[in-house]
Amino acid sequence: MKYKGYNGQVTYDEEAKLFHGEVVGLRDVITFQGTSVAELEQAFKDSVDEYLDYCKELGRAPEKPFSGKLILRLSPEMHERATYQAKCDGVSLNAWLKQGIQQLLASPAKHKPTYRKHA
Repeated sequence: MKYKGYNGQVTYDEEAKLFHGEVVGLRDVITFQGTSVAELEQAFKDSVDEYLDYCKELGRAPEKPFSGKLILRLSPEMHERATYQAKCDGVSLNAWLKQGIQQLLASPAKHKPTYRKHA
């Protein structure tokens, strides 16, 4: 689900017969829920709008999801090997990692959506 640049991820609680959602990519927490798709979509939009209004009231900028900056933790050995391979390929480490991620995302076998149920 997308609205005003924010992305919602939804799970279904089979026991409660309720959809639960959360906006992803933020440190701030924005949640929503509904019993139908229409109710869920409206709750998502309402939650995002309420968050934006709340930030405005506080006089602070709302968080933007996915700035494009990513902190990656690697072992020193893996960092060294990746840096060496990027250098051998004639690109920066950033460009080399970006190419690898693009290849993984383009692979249909490895990029299947998953659905989770709450117990």
